[in-house]
Amino acid sequence: MNPVSPRVLLVRGMLAGLLAGVAAFLVAYLIGESRVDAAIALEEAAAGGHDHAEEAPVSRALQATAGLGTGTLLYGVALGGIAALVFCYALGRIGRFGPKATAALVAGGLFVTVVLVPFLKYPSNPPAVGDPDTATRRTVLFLLMIALSMLLGAGALILGRRLAPGLGNWNATVVASLAFLAAVAVSYAFLPAVDEVPADFPGTLLWQFRLATLAIQAAMWTTFGLAFGFLAERALVPAAAPKEAVAPAS
Repeated sequence: MNPVSPRVLLVRGMLAGLLAGVAAFLVAYLIGESRVDAAIALEEAAAGGHDHAEEAPVSRALQATAGLGTGTLLYGVALGGIAALVFCYALGRIGRFGPKATAALVAGGLFVTVVLVPFLKYPSNPPAVGDPDTATRRTVLFLLMIALSMLLGAGALILGRRLAPGLGNWNATVVASLAFLAAVAVSYAFLPAVDEVPADFPGTLLWQFRLATLAIQAAMWTTFGLAFGFLAERALVPAAAPKEAVAPAS
């Protein structure tokens, strides 16, 4: 493979993140916004029909289109740049994988550690769910869970690499994965639970909202893994030289 500056991969990672942000926006707009609107309607009904949209400096329609699009695109570009730097470190260090496979592993690993593990402990909530007075505490706990998950994921990766020479790649991967799951379970047990869902809130709407948020993240990381794998391979793997035409023997 060609030696390529990390800057080149960083730019391509941000471009892939931009594409991932577009995919996330489409999923959020198509399946997420309707759940948000339903939750807002329940919140307004509980407040005696008071329309909070009249007090908001930005209309709900603008929030669901331009605001949502801007947020997801910036989020995708930022995560794409970070993931590209992780890719630069991981390439050649986690096994004899090519750029596409490494990009897929990096995207999958970041999805598990940054999204899935924290989500299972502290799932997202729609409007009308959650006490405003505990917002700071819930945010701190969620960020702490992300940090713990990333540290445990890095530790599992290091453990797998150290065990590989003696156990083989497959067995080392299994042992490291089990160790990661056990450490996550311990973290779940020690971190406080947060359950502020009102008793009368529709359970179906709650889980539809949570599954929609998970689908948004899954679309983003899947798109990034595929797009960045393609772009990184084009930068790292030289194109095959065209075969010279062989003149017929005279």
